Order: sequence, then structure tokens, then C-alpha cells
Amino acid sequence: MPKIAVVGAGNVGASAALYAAEAELGDVTLIDILEGVAKGKALDLLEAGPVRGYDSMIEGSGDLKAVAGSDLIIVTAGLPRKPGMSRLDLLKANADIIRGVAEAIRDHAPKAFVIMVTNPLDVMTYLTYRITGFPRERVLGMAGVLDSSRFRTFLAQEVGVSVEDVQAMVLGGHGDTMVPLLRYSTISGIPVDNFIKPARLAEIVQRTRDGGAEIVKLLQTGSAFYAPAASAVQMAESILRDKKRLLPVAAYLNGEYGLKDLYLGVPAVLGAKGVEKIVELTLTAEEKAALAKSAEEVKKGIADLALEPAAR
Repeated sequence: MPKIAVVGAGNVGASAALYAAEAELGDVTLIDILEGVAKGKALDLLEAGPVRGYDSMIEGSGDLKAVAGSDLIIVTAGLPRKPGMSRLDLLKANADIIRGVAEAIRDHAPKAFVIMVTNPLDVMTYLTYRITGFPRERVLGMAGVLDSSRFRTFLAQEVGVSVEDVQAMVLGGHGDTMVPLLRYSTISGIPVDNFIKPARLAEIVQRTRDGGAEIVKLLQTGSAFYAPAASAVQMAESILRDKKRLLPVAAYLNGEYGLKDLYLGVPAVLGAKGVEKIVELTLTAEEKAALAKSAEEVKKGIADLALEPAAR
């Protein structure tokens, strides 16, 4: 059975461990600097197995070396956003945490796939890619699946249909500059603008962009965790079960969409080799401009990391 490590045993990490166990994707090791928290939540999850009907082994550890032997690692460690805080405000504090995590993955789990959840997502995924030195196919970020799920939820609520019949595509950085693509958003194949007027659609797009901040404001003492965890596990399932799902993910771009040396949300096929194909959509001039603006924000974050130039 595959081994899945979840780094960070907070709300996102614990939820991801639960969803991975319930899907029986593999045995789960929950890792956190607070060892008692990781071990306590792991034991609690293990004891839920007989009731929920899953057979996965779940263990907890306070040592990053416990990633050893992992087939796939979900990284949720880091500080959550607080009210009034932008994702980029988190950059420097979380970069220090992620450096240590990425070094441990590089040294103890050299064959693992890595799915990043820590914010600012695109920048932290780039940092992990650079520190591990892994092929770009094996390091990816969870962003577009979550953003698209929020978009699908709001569209379904507006029209009064099942979320199962709503498909949506959100590109770009995970944050205020994300690019929801209305032309590629449908309800059972019918474009959403057949159901919703442009002004109202614009409001729904903005709510999608503010989706994380809306939850932060409501919770007051934390940030979203159920939907981010579910999104990361959907990506993990597509890789571990070679499902070839076409999902919007933060992937390393090397010329795709005219962009190089950064991570950004794009449609990609996820399978046994990780990011197996990046799908390049034909964008309008307006969409291209929005994607370029999003890329600039990510580049600023990468510049703030002050990394040495990549070896060529």
C-alpha cells in the first residue's frame, strides 16, 4: 500500500489525513512539530476506522525524518492567514518553515511526489521545487482545484442546480489575481452565461477571488480547511491511482503560456508520473493580460525569497 505523509497536523493536515484514509489511498503518517498533536490526531483517526469503514494505518510523528519511504507528501505546515493579512504577508514566515520541510523531503523521500498547500501557494511550491531539486513533474501546488470548487459552488447556488453538473476552470496565482475563465465554465456543457447575467457573473467571480478571505473573516481565528484538504487529496488520488484527471493545478512553467521559471495555476493531467501534461488553452487578449498580471505577482514573491540563481 502506498505511504502518504502529511506535514502539518493542523486543521488542513488532519482533514487531509482523514480524507486520504477514507479513500484508502494508502497508509498515512501525520507529522507536526507538536509531536503530541500529530500522534493524538493520528490515533483518533485510526480509532474512527472501524466506524467509518477504512483500513488505512495512521501514525503520528514529531520528526520530519518520518517522511522516509513516502510515495506522496502533502505539505500543509505553516502559519495560517489572519484577518487583514494577504497571502504575500505570509511569505517570509512560511518560507523559513518550508525550507526545513523541503530539505527533509529531499534527504529522506527522494522519490516522492509533493503537493503543496502552504500559502502563499505558488511561491512556496517554487521554493520546494528549488530546494528538493526534484523534476518539475513531481512538485505541484493545490490551488486551482480549490478555487474552481469555490467557483462551482457559487455558480450552482446561483442557478439552483447540482454542483455535480457544474464545471469551471480557474487559472493563475492562488489569491487576489486568480483568473476564473467564464468561457470554460459550464453547466452540463451549457455555458454559464446562458443562466446568469454578466453583472451577476462578475460578482460571483469576485466572490471566488475573495473566497479564502471570506472564510477567514467568518472564522476570525483561522482559515479554510475542509475544501483545501479535499482538493489536495483529489490531486493525490489522481496521481496514486493514475486516474489522468485534468485539473487546474499550480505547475512549473517552462515556456507554456509564454511564461518561464515560475509556478502558476494551469490545467494539467495528473497521473502516475505526476504532472503528465500541461494543457494550453487559447486565451483572449483580456484573459492573457489577467494571467500575465497574476504571474507578475508570483514573480514578486519569488524575488522576495532572494534565492541564488537556478543552475542551468
